Amino acid sequence: MNILLKNGTVVDYASNTNDNLDILIENDKIKKIEKNIDVQADKVIDCTGYIIMPGMIDIHCHLREPGGEHKETIETGSKSAVAGGFTTICPMPNTNPTPDSAIVLEQIIKRAKEVNLCNILPFSSVTKGEKGQELVDFKAQLEAGAIAFSDDGMPVENAAMIREAMIEANKLGSFVSEHCEEKSVSAGAINAGAIAEQLEVKGVLPEAEEIMAARDIVIAETNKLHTHICHISTKTSVDMIRSAKARGVNVTCETCPHYYSFTVEEVLESGVNAKMNPPLREEKDRIAIIEGIKDGTIDAIITDHAPHAEEEKAKGLATAPNGIIGFETALGATVTNLVEPGHISYLDMVRVMSYNPAKLLGIDRGEIAEGKVADLTIFDPNREYVFLKDKIVSKSKNTPWIDKKLKGQVRYTIVSGRVVYER
Repeated sequence: MNILLKNGTVVDYASNTNDNLDILIENDKIKKIEKNIDVQADKVIDCTGYIIMPGMIDIHCHLREPGGEHKETIETGSKSAVAGGFTTICPMPNTNPTPDSAIVLEQIIKRAKEVNLCNILPFSSVTKGEKGQELVDFKAQLEAGAIAFSDDGMPVENAAMIREAMIEANKLGSFVSEHCEEKSVSAGAINAGAIAEQLEVKGVLPEAEEIMAARDIVIAETNKLHTHICHISTKTSVDMIRSAKARGVNVTCETCPHYYSFTVEEVLESGVNAKMNPPLREEKDRIAIIEGIKDGTIDAIITDHAPHAEEEKAKGLATAPNGIIGFETALGATVTNLVEPGHISYLDMVRVMSYNPAKLLGIDRGEIAEGKVADLTIFDPNREYVFLKDKIVSKSKNTPWIDKKLKGQVRYTIVSGRVVYER
């Protein structure tokens, strides 16, 4: 099948392209990119006024299957992902059972292929059952289809064990994505400070993230290893990683749209729908996250899409589970809060949402070029809309973006030359 994309603005970081071009897709590949392509095609899409970017890649999300299907499934999560413009997603391993064996991993991959909407590249856990006591068989997990390793949701507290895990993953050409949380100082509901005191809930100290991030940077530096730090949220984390990179340490990191869009004050408006881990921080942290994206300290924007049923979130701020959904708001939040204010360009957006994530994962995606697989996100950068609860595709509805205005809306998502979503 041939698809012709006409008159779109093609934005590609790898080739430094930002130009009005046509794209001809033949089967699963990009056949031709140039101005005014004049051929017969099975489907012609008028992209006038739209931006065509390499398919967005989310290297950190939660699909809940197996074990949490009342919150999300591989099918409902995939539908939500493509509605948000994501062509590749990487679910974290905090499921039940944990994908700490080839059997569980292969079941997830099989189900993803049956759903067949977007590319799903699952993480293996680092330790058996995410209990931090015994490492998985790294080689067997990679052979079974794991893209990398994480105990996300549960930090690997034993320094000797995480060191061994980093060494083993690096030796096999992979990496560990570390949930940085020092449990001895992390107990609490929201960020420690005035808002927590006002709401009479225990506050999470920012050191909880920073202490463990520092530990992993030291291990990476001393042993000349690559480490990846999950969902950073504080100014100190940004400063540490920037400094480490300047010294040549092979450390990469990610952040989420909520950390550059909101502060802890959002809890006063959205309550439990603004509760996540790490928590929303102060304005100085939000600004630091933006600066880290601008200067390349932060390598990737991820969603940390974390669905929870409404009855679970209804337990109240102190005891409700952490996490918010994010697939369907990531692009709009980034356009609204990073591009529109002039913090970054659309080329920069492609860098942190497509190009860098592909490079981190070591997959041949994240670029628009002739001969490449046609994974594309097409969006209207000028479309303003209110994000409505009844329009959410995800099975869960836990998000602070409900009833907020966003700019930038996905129109088409193309995966391997197939239109898998059309608004």
